[in-house]
Amino acid sequence: MSLRRAMMAAVALIALPLAACGNGETAKTDTAATGGVLNLYTARHYDADQQLYRLFEEKTGIKVNSVDGNPDQLIARMRTEGANSPADVFVAADAGALWRAQEAGLLQPTSSEALNAAIPANLREPEGHWFGLARRARIVAYDTTKVRPEEVDTYEEIASPRFRGKLCVRSADSVYNLSLVGALIEAWGPEKAGEWVRGVVANMARPPEGGDRDQMRAVNAGVCEIALTNSYYWIRMANGDDAADKAVTDKVKLAFPSLDGQGAHVNVSGGGVARNAPNRENAVRFLEFLATPEAQAIIAGANNEYTAANGVPNPAAVQPYANFTANPMPVTAYGRNQAQAQSLMSAAGWR
Repeated sequence: MSLRRAMMAAVALIALPLAACGNGETAKTDTAATGGVLNLYTARHYDADQQLYRLFEEKTGIKVNSVDGNPDQLIARMRTEGANSPADVFVAADAGALWRAQEAGLLQPTSSEALNAAIPANLREPEGHWFGLARRARIVAYDTTKVRPEEVDTYEEIASPRFRGKLCVRSADSVYNLSLVGALIEAWGPEKAGEWVRGVVANMARPPEGGDRDQMRAVNAGVCEIALTNSYYWIRMANGDDAADKAVTDKVKLAFPSLDGQGAHVNVSGGGVARNAPNRENAVRFLEFLATPEAQAIIAGANNEYTAANGVPNPAAVQPYANFTANPMPVTAYGRNQAQAQSLMSAAGWR
């Protein structure tokens, strides 16, 4: 083979894709000419994320290739790909999902002074397997014509006889509910948490169905008086273009119950560096970028969440609902207690 042909063959081999991405793009290794690539496996699906990727590309020259899916699909894909996985960063919308990826051995520890300085210790995994990048509270939406705010200012009250047959909630499969019960196990122990779960089941106005917005619509329709919801769903309805949903928030308001007097249960969206990341330096740069004030504004604003980084203001639409005490519990507890939470919920008949 001639030297020219040999060189052309070598270039062709370097350009071979590692894997086909779910959106039809190709995941590639770093290339000095373009600043490299970042292969992102993400369970976030917001139009503003594309703005986030473009901003990162403009600042670094690193091209972002994204693969979208729900967290369990992405975890299964990374497991199947094994050591040949092109994934550099895994992003999920719940600490429990991030923990599942970590337990599956799919994330690697990351040492970053920038991330440790920006993200509070209780919102990140201690060894840097993952970092919280946006916060949301799992709280109560209530019918203001039937419920007084002081009747739902603790999590215990949600499961009390006061609300027999008057609670709407989504299924036990919801990772948001699993994480909440995981937090209660951490705070109270499994016996008291189990009593709470049984109280929730006794209080259900109907079998669990739909998402959080469906629960609030049911409160508005009189099916129930209270519902469990993530804060951003209500804020999204209140600030959205759907007139019917905006009308729901005129009657249905948010309460921020306290867990053991230390504040409302807070969960995170976050991300970590994939175990077999072929572009590890780019992955760390991307996570560090997501913790900057500019990126935090986009991340939180896209989904009406609260910012996670120290000292970064909340989006304007969220700020009116940010005056609450966030429970300081380490979010790693949610995943650690997830299996026990699922067992308690199944035993109580929470389907």
